[in-house]
Parts: sequence; C-alpha cells; structure tokens
Amino acid sequence: MSAFQAVTRDGTPWTPTFVEAINAQLCLGCGRCHKVCGQNVLKMQWVDEEGEPVDEDDGDAEKMIMTVANRGLCIGCSACVRVCSKKAQVLATAA
Repeated sequence: MSAFQAVTRDGTPWTPTFVEAINAQLCLGCGRCHKVCGQNVLKMQWVDEEGEPVDEDDGDAEKMIMTVANRGLCIGCSACVRVCSKKAQVLATAA
C-alpha cells in the first residue's frame, strides 16, 4: 500500500495513521481506546509479570493490557491515541 493523504470537509490535509502495536510497558489497561474504537481493532489481554499473554484462569495472570487483535481493520482515525493518557499506541502511516 502506498502512502496517501486525504482532505477533510473544509479542505485541511489529513494523513491517516494506523495502529501497528501497543506498548505494553506504557499501557495501563484502562480500556478507553477499546471503547472508542468502532472497528474492532483492539482487544484486552491478560498478561503475567513478564508481560507474556496468559489465560484469565491462569494463576499467573497479573493484569490486563490492550493488544492489537485485528490490525487490518484499522481505518487510521487515531481516536485511540486521542483518548490514551499514556500514548501507548505505536502508529504508522500507510507505506
């Protein structure tokens, strides 16, 4: 996919930025980005002390963090970034 730029209704140039990953060290697991995303891109995941994914029933489950479940569904709106107090999302433009 090549990089592209769109224009908003008032003619302002806009380049979409797509979610590539979530920085697990920054993510608080609050779920705000999940709630604001209407494209089903993100998913909460239990992790252990080392940050490795585990099942909820696993005794090693330490906390929940956000993960990118459906990267290809991201439309590049950046709503997830705007609601994240830690800016834990790793973004990229279409390349």
